[in-house]
Amino acid sequence: MTASGKFSGKKALVFGGTSGIGLAAVNQLREQGALVVAISRDPSKAGDIPGVTLEACDVRDVDALNQLFAAHAPFDLLISAATGGSRAAGPFLQMDLAAYQASFDKLWGYTNIVRLGTEHLTESGAIVLVSGAPARRAKPGQAALASVGGAVEQFARAVAPELAPRRINVVSPGVIDTPMFGPDADARVKMLEGATARNLIPRAGTADEVAEAIVFVAGNEFVTGTTVEVDGGWILS
Repeated sequence: MTASGKFSGKKALVFGGTSGIGLAAVNQLREQGALVVAISRDPSKAGDIPGVTLEACDVRDVDALNQLFAAHAPFDLLISAATGGSRAAGPFLQMDLAAYQASFDKLWGYTNIVRLGTEHLTESGAIVLVSGAPARRAKPGQAALASVGGAVEQFARAVAPELAPRRINVVSPGVIDTPMFGPDADARVKMLEGATARNLIPRAGTADEVAEAIVFVAGNEFVTGTTVEVDGGWILS
């Protein structure tokens, strides 16, 4: 779609918007006419994204977030695919508990974004957060991912009634082929094939497929307080 698309004249702030799922959402929103601000801790790594404003902000920094929101207010869409920091993995009983606790920086970042950003969101605005399939069906070694993702999804359900008529939804990806799996193409392909072999759709998803779900819940005015799974059948496999 062109600049006269569904989101023509709408302003969207996308955290984690310079790589992976966030970047795919930025591009799709821009193609559908939105005025997009892509935010990350180091946007210089993304280079130039045509037609998109780049901003630097750490979602854990309340003062920086307040300044960012005030500078771009008002806005219609508030989207976050930001990881918020480290991700602990491995057997829970051997896990470094400090690393487990640090995994919740994602939740605290989302909390800051929603708490501070809602004030500047238009009355018909929408928030979209990204969790992950382990929130619904965890494999061994995914205790941190499952805990954080589950907290994000329950958080959205809990605050949806308070935010109405503004909307908040979560998109839950399965295994997605993004740069987080490393630069070695052969090793990445092997890892992704192994992780998805038993999925109902036995392959990794793409960032664009997840972004399509983000754009859907951002634009559908009759959807709130829910989680949309884009996981290739992960939870049913």
